[in-house]
Amino acid sequence: MSRLAVWFHQKDFALFNFINHSCHHKYLDPFFRSFTHLGGATCTISIALLFTMSAPAPYSFWAIDSLIALTVSHIIVSIIKKMYQRNRPYLTYPETKTISKRLTDYSFPSGHTTAIFSIVTPFMLYMPSMAIYLFCLAGIVGLSRIYIGLHYPSDVLAGAFIGVGVGVITVYLHSIVMVI
Repeated sequence: MSRLAVWFHQKDFALFNFINHSCHHKYLDPFFRSFTHLGGATCTISIALLFTMSAPAPYSFWAIDSLIALTVSHIIVSIIKKMYQRNRPYLTYPETKTISKRLTDYSFPSGHTTAIFSIVTPFMLYMPSMAIYLFCLAGIVGLSRIYIGLHYPSDVLAGAFIGVGVGVITVYLHSIVMVI
């Protein structure tokens, strides 16, 4: 392994260890255990469908962009997880504090983080005044994935990158289609 890869791995684990061990508190456990579900399939699909079917225009159109971004990003995450089979932290480090159901798939990239970022990115682009709030919401979901012991920081960062990237591309392509 190159020196850069070793350095990155050490920093990734150090940050994981800090969030997963040093930041743990009995009062934070229920918050992060609950908050993490905002990035789950049930919640992200339900929210996007609810907005698509019941919100007035233009919110319903923006929700369609969110659904498209969610679908495309899920496909990308599935492909990457099969290609890059990274074990979850609790499989590599037995001292990992896990306060959630243990998962059997691979950890890289974080699907929950990808999902929430792909859902909120179109709304952040269409409503810049809400961007900081939506970004923080998505960021807390990503942080929760590390806190509950299911992902490394690099998993979360990659998920955020994929979610934002696909969300931006979806909105951009939508704007091109609307012009045509």
